[in-house]
Amino acid sequence: MRIALPGGEHTLREPVTWARPAGPAESRTVYAAAHVVADPLGDNTPGSPAAVDWEATLRFRRHLWSYGLRIADAMDTAQRNMGLDWAATRELIRRSAAEAAEFGDTATLVACGAGTDHAPDAGTLEEVVAAYTEQIETVRDAGAGVIVMASRQLARIARGPEDYHAVYGKLLSQTDRPVILHWLGEMFDPHLAGYWGSADVGEATAAFLALVREHAPMVDGVKVSLLDAEHEIGLRAALPEGVRLYTGDDFNYPSLIKSGSHALLGIFDPIAPAAAAALQALDAGDLGRYDEIMDPTVALARKIFERPTYNYKTGIVFLAWLNGHQEAFTMVNGAQAARSLPHLAEVFRLADRAGLLTDPELAVHRMRSLLAVHGL
Repeated sequence: MRIALPGGEHTLREPVTWARPAGPAESRTVYAAAHVVADPLGDNTPGSPAAVDWEATLRFRRHLWSYGLRIADAMDTAQRNMGLDWAATRELIRRSAAEAAEFGDTATLVACGAGTDHAPDAGTLEEVVAAYTEQIETVRDAGAGVIVMASRQLARIARGPEDYHAVYGKLLSQTDRPVILHWLGEMFDPHLAGYWGSADVGEATAAFLALVREHAPMVDGVKVSLLDAEHEIGLRAALPEGVRLYTGDDFNYPSLIKSGSHALLGIFDPIAPAAAAALQALDAGDLGRYDEIMDPTVALARKIFERPTYNYKTGIVFLAWLNGHQEAFTMVNGAQAARSLPHLAEVFRLADRAGLLTDPELAVHRMRSLLAVHGL
């Protein structure tokens, strides 16, 4: 099957049938950060409250669980701070956790982001703590695990590492079970530059490690999204025993997972079938098969997450649409317009080469429809 795309004609490969595993990976703890499906008939224009297609959103989560993956929900992949308002986020947490209960232990199957985005005017450390606490309690009440997200409000008002320690120390001292701490780099959110109290990564890392060591019993793991493999390996080695490093590096994840990192990745949303197969190979010690499956996904991930990196959600939703997980290529806040047609055409090519267009006829039909809208 062929399709004319910007940049030249593309001949599709034979589709790959990815077997669903009997259970989750045993050698690594792995979360896919999941996107939300926008209601195509809702007013999802920029600045409007998010209108979500809940049925399709939950159906996609069942798809991820069926491949043995845990879900990290209400994260930046779900457009936190980029259109998903607190009312929709709170509902997402509640619905996702309730859906997880149908599959097994909610706290095992889903962890949700808790931040301060519903309090944009928080101007003191006490107000930041209060905002965090409200969202953490929402996640706890739903029965899900807690991921403490980076806070734009804290980044704006913190004077140095001591302010981060004061806020996070208070949160960790009142938690009832270990949480995941999220270090999101400024390439994902420019508002988070200098997080942990310094623009110098080495100094920020020292402050972060001091916090984790002080509160290690209440830290399940740290999720690091800095796109720096060497830094991640060093940080992983320096963590206290029992604290996991969840890679958030959507450029270098195959080697980092293979060398010992766990994972909490946005790219695992579109590549779930391949990722699950690769993790089963890793469990079996078949590193050749692991590389064979994972390596073709890297070019796709690097294209989806190319600069400006924070627009990666568009490529993820585009692939969900091509693969029939949702009926429309639309996003909250109108974010489907955040990538160009040539960019999306290359995502199409690379997804096909990685064996991730599960129904080529449907994918070609939908791609041709998108091309037609653009006058091609």
